[in-house]
Order: sequence, then structure tokens, then C-alpha cells
Amino acid sequence: MRGGKFGASLVVAGVAVATVSACGQTGTDDGAAPGGQGDDALTEVTVTLNWVPYGEHAPFYYGVEQGIFEDAGIDLTIQPGNGSGNTVQQVAQRNTDFGWADTPPLANAITSGMPVRSVGVFLQTGPSSVEFFDDQGITEPADLVGKTVGGTPGDAMYGTFPAWLEINGVDPADVTVVNVDAAGKIAALIEGKVDAIQGFYHDQAPTIENQTGEEVSALPFSDFGMNLLGTGLLAHEATIAEDPELVQAMLRATSESFRAASEDPEAAVAAMAAGAEQAPEESVLAAQLEATIGLLGLDDAPAPGVNTEQQWTDTLTFLSENTDFEGDVTPAEYWDGTFGEDL
Repeated sequence: MRGGKFGASLVVAGVAVATVSACGQTGTDDGAAPGGQGDDALTEVTVTLNWVPYGEHAPFYYGVEQGIFEDAGIDLTIQPGNGSGNTVQQVAQRNTDFGWADTPPLANAITSGMPVRSVGVFLQTGPSSVEFFDDQGITEPADLVGKTVGGTPGDAMYGTFPAWLEINGVDPADVTVVNVDAAGKIAALIEGKVDAIQGFYHDQAPTIENQTGEEVSALPFSDFGMNLLGTGLLAHEATIAEDPELVQAMLRATSESFRAASEDPEAAVAAMAAGAEQAPEESVLAAQLEATIGLLGLDDAPAPGVNTEQQWTDTLTFLSENTDFEGDVTPAEYWDGTFGEDL
């Protein structure tokens, strides 16, 4: 969507966190549940999100409520995150069993030596964008010339923004990027310190509208020549090697949960509203989940979370040619696609 409108928001998001389980449980005895705990036992599993919960994460809560994870032998604990890079690090340090993180930070982390792999990206269309109030009159990248744009050094959007401008015929020197920490970007826009911000439009744009009552539009990078794989599920290399049954069960349950949420988003929103502490109002979750469903590529992928080697090659090649990413562009270095083959 070009210059799309958003009608609801997330003010404060939280998550109901159960007792944190021990990570890295293994075992593949015949007849055992994932993790090797026996027929009647559930494997305690933690997943750490990329951020504090917002509508994108409603399928996890819905999957728990509907017993999808339980049917897969998993007792799931959902933990809030503090940025994709931090989530990847938590998985690498085995402080959490699985992570939910954006693909570019994951690729950079693997290049730096972190022993993790993606097992399936769910957002086949990346939500990276430039967001702004409608009164800015921005309808295309060229309209950003002379504007100030808030960005957070180190995140994927900050690194790809100059290349995105160049793809669209804009000299990056003609757009002023103001460094703002992730938690302060929304405030910077609302307070008029910047004209626009780099952000995920399916999350932040509804948030800003709710807080201000003003209409917000966005220029999605994917609408203007640059689509990178978005958020998905990752695991430690040791977990993949030692307990592939658990990885398969987690990916399958997550995929089924996203499919179920797309088929009944109202119920998924209700599940998250009931299951997450400090849950935003349901209209906010509904707007965010609706936007998320549009990014899943449900008409093209065999199942949510299934990727192709070409998608990974395209993402890695773009990062290599247009950012400071210095890693190999071989998909198998970053993604284990074997689990998606069974979905």
C-alpha cells in the first residue's frame, strides 16, 4: 500500500509470562514428546519475541488458547523482547529456546559468529517503512528531500534506508537522518522533532494514530523497490542438531497458529487481549493483526513460515550489495529450510 491509513494503535503492550523453563532440553526417544519427556509430559518451551507484544504476536496467544501448542507437545511461555538483535543474542546464549526476530539483524548476527539459524520466516513481505503524519504531504520517496527522518543506528531500517533512497532516485545526502533510540522514535515524531520516522508500519503507525488522533501514512520499503524477508522463528544450532523433533513441533504449531489466526482474527485478538498483561484495546490489536496477515504471503506460501531459497538469496544479495553486510549470500548459512518441507 502506498501512503496507507491506519485506524487503531497500541499504547502499552505486555505479556503474561509463566515460570521460565530450562532451555535446551533434548531427547528423541521413541514415543516421547518433543524434548524426550514421555507421552503425557509437555516440553516446557520459551519463545522470546522481537519486542513487547503487539498485534503481530496474537497468533502465539491464540495457539496457546486453542491448544495448538499443547497438541504439539509444547507448554509455551511467551516472553517480551527488546529488539530483534537482542532476541537473537538471547537464543545464541541459550537463555531462551526460540526467538522471533527480523531477518537482517539475524543475518548480521550469524555473520558475526552467533550459532543460530532461522527455521522459517513468516512475514514474507517486510514491514519496514517511513511513517509520517498526513499533513506532511509525502506520497513518494522524492518527497523526503529536505525532510528530517528519525532512525535508530544498528537496526535493519537504518542500514537499508540510504540504499532504498538511491533505488528511488533520491540522494541520501538530501535527507537528514536524526539518530533516535528505538523507544523514543514515536515521541520524536509526535513532538515534531522529526518529520518522519523509520519503523514497522503495521505496529507503529496505529500506535501513533491512537496517541494523537491524527492520521498517519507510510511509505513501505516493499512498495518502492525493496522487499526483505521480515520476522520469523529461529533456534540455536545445538537445538536443531540435538532435538530436531522439538524444532519441527514448534515450527508446525506456530504455522498452524498463524493460519488459524488469519482465519479467525477476531478470536485471535480476543485470546491475546485475555492472555497478555497490559493488553491494548482489542480494536488496536485487530488493526495490527489485520496488517500482519497481509504480510504473510498466504496466497503464495504452502503454509505460514515456509520460504524459498530464492527469497533468501534475494534478501542476502540485497544486503550484501547495498549495506555493510559482509556475510556469505548462501541461504543455508542462515536458514534451515528442511523443517518447512514438512508443513
